[in-house]
Amino acid sequence: MIIQIVALAMLVFLLAYRFYGRILSDRLPLDDRRPTPACEINDGVDYVPAKPALLLGQHFSAIAAAGPIIGPILAGIWFGWLPALLWILFGSVLIGGVHDYASLVASIRHKATSMGEVVKAHMSRTSHLLFLVFVWLCLEYVIIAFTDITAQTFKSVQGGQAYGPAVAGSSILYLMASLVLGVLLYKARMNLWLATAIFIPVVLLIVWVGPHLPQPLLDTLNGLSVRQWNMILLAYCFVASILPIWLLLQPRGYLGGWLLYLTIGAGLVGAFFGGYTIQYPALNLTGGWASVVNGKMLFPVLFITVACGACSGFHGIVSSGTTARQLAKESDARLVGYGGMLLEGLVAVLALGTVMMLPLGSEMLKSDPNTVYANGVARSMGLVGIGFAVAFPFALLAFSTFVYDTLDVCTRLSRYILQELLGLKGTAGAVIATAVSLLLPMAFLLVTKEKAYLLAWPIFGTSNQLLASLILLAVSVWMLRMGRSAWIALVPMAFMMTMTLWSLYLQVVPFVRAVRTGQALKPDGWISGVVGVVLLVLSVWLIIESFYSLVVRRPGKTLSGQSA
Repeated sequence: MIIQIVALAMLVFLLAYRFYGRILSDRLPLDDRRPTPACEINDGVDYVPAKPALLLGQHFSAIAAAGPIIGPILAGIWFGWLPALLWILFGSVLIGGVHDYASLVASIRHKATSMGEVVKAHMSRTSHLLFLVFVWLCLEYVIIAFTDITAQTFKSVQGGQAYGPAVAGSSILYLMASLVLGVLLYKARMNLWLATAIFIPVVLLIVWVGPHLPQPLLDTLNGLSVRQWNMILLAYCFVASILPIWLLLQPRGYLGGWLLYLTIGAGLVGAFFGGYTIQYPALNLTGGWASVVNGKMLFPVLFITVACGACSGFHGIVSSGTTARQLAKESDARLVGYGGMLLEGLVAVLALGTVMMLPLGSEMLKSDPNTVYANGVARSMGLVGIGFAVAFPFALLAFSTFVYDTLDVCTRLSRYILQELLGLKGTAGAVIATAVSLLLPMAFLLVTKEKAYLLAWPIFGTSNQLLASLILLAVSVWMLRMGRSAWIALVPMAFMMTMTLWSLYLQVVPFVRAVRTGQALKPDGWISGVVGVVLLVLSVWLIIESFYSLVVRRPGKTLSGQSA
């Protein structure tokens, strides 16, 4: 029964937060007597202290996007649910949660600077530049994958009915509601819980309104192709990433967090009261290879496929790029950093449950992962009397709102990094850096004729996990330079580094072989191949630089407040 699996996962996460979270707090202690960068700077744009509930919702919805849904579903279908489940549990507790918490603490100890600045402070200038380029390329692939996933959602068809246009219409209304909420919270000074009591019903009303929008409008939305939606979403990324954090990112993230909580609640209702039995095989392997697709080895493909469901380098960039600039008290770091990752692990388990309830050979398994997920959530909501016509669009809207948060944050972080690399200042610099950051995703999505997210997912997953290992490496160097034991970061780093470099090597070899033999490659194949080679070179170079920094003990730059 699925109920036993979900109950076990919840117990593991609760115990991990209680006991392993305490170990992390002992290794990287928090002190509320020390003012956080958000309180010290508080510029009203990027440094804005937020209440723990608001920040957890914004952080959680930013990190828990398509990754913990798409990844576990793909991995469950390919390899069976048991390998995916085990990696989600162990990865979230011992690697992903450690990574998120450590990167957040490291950032606030360095005036809420990015992990690139932490690298700069304790390693060489070359390491700093290499790290920034690596992060920027990783973020580019997050934008590519999640933009296309959202566009595919807006074209969703189930049972012969087009649900996508209704979801797109609701999404537009949802973003407008987020802007209004931002103005009320920060300009009208509305109480947070009063705003919550008003806007959560508004969001649910928006879900209901979507399918009931005027038919000409729905027809217009339905007439847009996936490629056109991709371009519209990139335009949204451009605008959203330049707006002040308080106007869109925080309020939309907060509302998105509530949608995420509601979908988790729906999943738990289905798990505990649906009586669903496990029909999909626990193992779907043939000699260590996936039985349903070609060329997918359990090791190392499982780890880069589940991706954000167990560990994500993107989380470390979010923690240090935006969350650290909103942390009102240091003690909030454990809840937001470690607790946020464990909540994401629960999302991944529930997403995996939508595969477990399907028999091998089901037609639903041939659908996009977002459709599999929405179908499972809709079935759970049906248990409390919510019809499929409402529940399915709600699940798709919730899915797309998770991705909005990631797209906004990703583009903003890409802009920060490019501004730092190129020395671009002010509003003009922000506009230029944002536009340049969106050029590669635009090119990839324009030249790709098939589902771009599936083509981008291997590089996305590998680069994302590899970024996590590099962030853990940077945290380890920082802790060792401060005279602290770093095993909590070093052991996860070694495992992730091994799996991801192995995976990246397997992806790069066919590209190099094709180039050497003169085989024809599609444009997206060239882009992914070149990026893969660059990421591999950057990774090896960074490892060498890190070893040099530790052995030679370069003093490096210092930042005030960088004590561990």
